[in-house]
Amino acid sequence: METFFTTSDKIQHIIKSFNLTKTLFVSSIIIGEPHIGKKSLARYLFPDAPIVSGMNQEEVTQALENHDELIITDFEKLTNQNNFDFSNKRIIATANYIGNSSLIDDLFGFIYTMPPLAERPDDVTYLTKHFAQEALSILMLDSLDIDLKNIPLNLSKNSQSLKKSIYLYLVQHSMDSSEIEEVLYHYLLKNLDGNDAYREYLGLYEKPLIQAGLKKFGSQLQLSQVLGINRNTLRKKIYEHHID
Repeated sequence: METFFTTSDKIQHIIKSFNLTKTLFVSSIIIGEPHIGKKSLARYLFPDAPIVSGMNQEEVTQALENHDELIITDFEKLTNQNNFDFSNKRIIATANYIGNSSLIDDLFGFIYTMPPLAERPDDVTYLTKHFAQEALSILMLDSLDIDLKNIPLNLSKNSQSLKKSIYLYLVQHSMDSSEIEEVLYHYLLKNLDGNDAYREYLGLYEKPLIQAGLKKFGSQLQLSQVLGINRNTLRKKIYEHHID
């Protein structure tokens, strides 16, 4: 059974409204950005309802003929919306945006707007823990001593970018030197070209080395000693690599 966690007042209002109208043959649509949980919420509220995608016009038409209760995702992708008749049906649709607003008003008794993850901080905290546990299992990593608050979370594409940022962070912080070398090898194998490639790709090694050193030691003088290079040479490389 689909589970859905939220502390968002707006989403809890949507859930409450759906629960109050579950016994009625009335259709509803949930609208919001991609990857915010619209489909998961619909499946959580109506676990027994068949689900079809608006990207498959023929499949939606067939499902409407065979079912009185139906979840339609990507509703905005349907091109024949004006031919639908939802009378005596319970249709739960999801869409990334409203196309023809007057048609949406005619088709759906309830129109809900779901907020993005950036407006749901507690939900982000929950999903971060969930995705981190999932990543550790899938990547077959031992539990890492990592503070989840230190992960630079990317919410630009909601749960999609959030999940990617967590997976990348855990992979990056669990790699050993041989694995890092392997990554660099395949990157260089794909991109190595030109007449001055050594200088061009030297930054792949120098820039993170200097950035990490400055972060760790906090002093150009000490870092120059650790690296065994002249302080003026270090300053020059900091300038060349645009390191703040």
